[in-house]
Amino acid sequence: MKVLITGCHGQVGHCLVQQLQNKSNVNVLALDVVGLDITNKEQVISVVADYKPDFIINAAAHTAVDKAESEEALSIAINTDGAAYLAQAAHSVGAVMLHISTDYVFEGNKDGLYSEIDTTNPQGVYGRTKLAGELAVEEACPRHIILRTAWVFGEHGNNFVKTMLRLGKERDALSIVGDQFGGPTFAGDIASALIKITDQIQSGSEAWGVYHFSGSPHVSWFEFAEAIFEQANKQSILKNK
Repeated sequence: MKVLITGCHGQVGHCLVQQLQNKSNVNVLALDVVGLDITNKEQVISVVADYKPDFIINAAAHTAVDKAESEEALSIAINTDGAAYLAQAAHSVGAVMLHISTDYVFEGNKDGLYSEIDTTNPQGVYGRTKLAGELAVEEACPRHIILRTAWVFGEHGNNFVKTMLRLGKERDALSIVGDQFGGPTFAGDIASALIKITDQIQSGSEAWGVYHFSGSPHVSWFEFAEAIFEQANKQSILKNK
């Protein structure tokens, strides 16, 4: 099995590379923006045509939610156009496209969990460009899986956990919002889920479409921060504050 991973230095991409390296009979081509600029259609077509992967896992994205408001063109180029180019290239070589998306495609005011059939209504540039990327993937590559996830954290890359630990060492008190809820999701778990999906497809299970995958329990940002500091104190991570 040949797998092409984009965004290999991101949180999920890094975990994908680590986990796939331990699997037998899997060849991995892991690329970051230097090796493959997904906003360059000709480069995407060329790389995919040369490698001829069985699976493309798109872990590349412009995920800076606040910056996206002032960098809309960049968000469109990466989250929408880049996804479209990869999906088109995947279809051209008969590959399956696995695409990571986000809970930001929803408005965020539902009382309870969002399901895959709920109406999308993104409120910002990041969510709009990610939803447009989803639609582009669906249109260009019928053999696709879109995995929506949320509140990603891990050892590699920037995330809420690392921000809290840094601020916890610098400040005596923090103000964290308590009225926004989600499911903190470990990047390694997302990678494992994507790899299990490739295994199922290889075994003949082809349930194409959109799926939701996030951690549990669902908590507020305040509760997430509380859990982070509880574990940090148990492990004496903040003792030199």
